[in-house]
Amino acid sequence: MVAPDPVRYADRQLTRDVAATKSFPLLLPRKLTRMAASPFGYLRGAAPLYYELLAEHPELAEGPSGEGWLVGDAHLENFGAFRTADKDGAEAVVFDVNDFDESVIGPFRWDVVRLLTSVILGGRGLGSNGQQSVQLCHSLLDGYVATLCDGQVPKHAPLAVQALLAKVSSRDRKMLLDQRTERVGHRRRFQRGPRYEELDPEIVPKARAAFEQYVERLDPDKRVVRDHFAIEDLAFRIAGTGSLGGLRIAVLTLGKGDIDSRWVFDMKVEGVPSAQALAPQTQVPAERVLMATRACLPNPPRMAGTTELDGLSMFVRRLLPQEDKLDLTRVAATELPELARYLGTLLGSVHRRGARSLPSSRWDDAALSALTERAIVVAGVHEAAYLAMCRTLPTT
Repeated sequence: MVAPDPVRYADRQLTRDVAATKSFPLLLPRKLTRMAASPFGYLRGAAPLYYELLAEHPELAEGPSGEGWLVGDAHLENFGAFRTADKDGAEAVVFDVNDFDESVIGPFRWDVVRLLTSVILGGRGLGSNGQQSVQLCHSLLDGYVATLCDGQVPKHAPLAVQALLAKVSSRDRKMLLDQRTERVGHRRRFQRGPRYEELDPEIVPKARAAFEQYVERLDPDKRVVRDHFAIEDLAFRIAGTGSLGGLRIAVLTLGKGDIDSRWVFDMKVEGVPSAQALAPQTQVPAERVLMATRACLPNPPRMAGTTELDGLSMFVRRLLPQEDKLDLTRVAATELPELARYLGTLLGSVHRRGARSLPSSRWDDAALSALTERAIVVAGVHEAAYLAMCRTLPTT
């Protein structure tokens, strides 16, 4: 069906990565190192390559009906635990999709094929053979269709998810602060090192103004205590894989005032989504991310908002100690089918909430088989491009 040139795809992706990190070129080696860790790591950092494949080979983009908000970068590690608050202020720790940076309005099948591709590549990294990885795709699709098309809701989370939620629920703010900051007298500051670096002095006043604008938008009626948002420290944050290389600012505020009650925020530049050529979007980038988050999650992460810095659109959220991801290497092989089915239900729930049009009919076995076949092709292209990239990297 597809006769790609993996070297060409790898070269194009590298060109994109060089362009994405041009403002902070020292981050390029870090991004390439993360992408070189595995074919799945390469998939995580190469969302544009996926949509380039769909554009150049339209048969890969075809499939059953249904359209609405997409995650845009659906893969195994874009699910995780986080704390949320409902409209009445009640707090809960949940496990759900946790990244909408690449969100677009488009056909649901694009998200499904990308998530299936990550199951094939990620499953093999967990020790599953090819046959087992394909079976995990079937489990995922079973859960997805039951939720999207039939409206079924899972009765309980898999044991691995339950264990993660139990673990993170016991964490407090001091644990988060001790991991990311250091005490200096009666103050705290971010620990400079692999995770945080000094922010360019020219950016500091602009970052302060951008954060103040975020607070104004978050609370235009001034119902919250503004002292909670008083900035104590700013740093350049290094995180992610696909987004690594863009401006990302960590903000430490006084919070409730006690040295162990500080608040940590993340301000990240958002750009044109990778699927733009296939599904043009007109929203301001950070507003697009916020709209998708609110549309697709019953209770979005707390204090999500937007701002601008030097014309750059930034998505802002507060980091909380309950944020974490599953360590898939610790999930027993016997639990993987149930987990795959559960992730399918979560993606189905996201699509059902953010739907512009639900499927005209239930996705049948022939359609699901075709989606798996497309994911197998896409996985093969990514693995070949991954190897082509690794061939060009210096040996260590």
